[in-house]
Amino acid sequence: MRRRDFLMLLGAGVAACPFAARAQQAGPERLVGVLMAGDETDPAARVFLSLFRQELSALGWRDGRNMRMEVRWCGESMDRIRGFAKEMVTIKPDVILTDTTPVTAAVHVETRTIPTVFVVVSDPVGSGFVAGLPRPGGNITGFTVQDQSIAGKWLELLTQIAPGIKRSAFMFNPDTAPYTLSYYQPAFEAAARSLNVMPMMAPARNDAEIAKVISSLEQEPRGGLVGLADNFMLTHRAQIIRLAAQHNVPAVYYDLTFVKDGGLLSYGPDFGDIFRRAAPYVDRILRGANPADLPVQLPVKYEMGLNTRTAKALGLTVPPSLLATADDVIE
Repeated sequence: MRRRDFLMLLGAGVAACPFAARAQQAGPERLVGVLMAGDETDPAARVFLSLFRQELSALGWRDGRNMRMEVRWCGESMDRIRGFAKEMVTIKPDVILTDTTPVTAAVHVETRTIPTVFVVVSDPVGSGFVAGLPRPGGNITGFTVQDQSIAGKWLELLTQIAPGIKRSAFMFNPDTAPYTLSYYQPAFEAAARSLNVMPMMAPARNDAEIAKVISSLEQEPRGGLVGLADNFMLTHRAQIIRLAAQHNVPAVYYDLTFVKDGGLLSYGPDFGDIFRRAAPYVDRILRGANPADLPVQLPVKYEMGLNTRTAKALGLTVPPSLLATADDVIE
C-alpha cells in the first residue's frame, strides 16, 4: 500500500472512531488533578507525565478546551507530599492521578470520595488503598508497579552478570517504601537461599545512609546491590550509580533510566506504558465509571537494560544470554 493511501485510510478510521466523535462533545470543563512524585526538572518524570497527557488527549480530553489539568510536583519531601495532597483535595477535581505509594497514601488520608487513579504502587492491598485487585471497592483504583516475586528476579539477574556474588544488600527507604519488609523481603530471601547468597535488608533514608550501605559492600568482597522500585531511589540515582562505580559494586535496578545514566543492569515494568494505561481509566471515570468497579491492573510490558561500558569498568563479562534478552544495551 502506498504511503498516501495508507494515510487517507488512517484518517478515515480516526474520523469514524467514537473517541474522536466524543472529543467534539460540548459540556463543562472537567478538572483532572495530577500529583507527580518526582521533581519537575527530572527528564524521566516529565516524559511519564507527557505520555499520560498524550493518551488522554487521544481519548478526547484537551487541556484548555474540555478539560483542565492541575499538576503538582511533590519531590521526595513527605511534608511537601502531604501539603500538595491536602491542596489537591481542596480544589475538588473530578479525578486525581497519583504517582507512587507515598503520594497515594497522602491523598487517601485526605479523601475517601474523590475518584483516584494511582500508578507505580507496589502493594495497594497491603497499603490499605483497595480491598482487592479485582474489585477495589472504594474511590481508588489503578496500576501496580510489579508483583513481589520480582525481587527474586532482580537477585537472579545480579548473580548472572556477577556470578561471584556472595552477599547482596536490598536497599530501600523505610519512610517512602514501608511495604518493603512484608511485600518484597520474603521473595528476596527465598531467592537468596536458592542462589547461595547472603541477603541483607539495607534501609537508607538519606545520602549519608546510601553511602554507608554501598561502601560496606566493598569492605567484604563479592558484595552486590539491589535497588528497590521507589521514587527515593530514582531521585538519588546519580549518587547511587556513582558510589556503586567508585566502590566496585555490581548493582541491579528496577528502571531503565538507571542504566541510561550509567547503572549496570535493570529489569522492571515499562513505566511509560503504565502512565499511558492510566489515561483510559481517567477517561472512564470522567464519563461516569465508578473506581470501585475498575480492577487494579498489573504491568503488561517489562524491559531489561544493560550497560556494557559499566560492566567492563567493573571487570565483568556479560553473558551472551543477557545480551540476547536485553531490550536496551548501552555500549
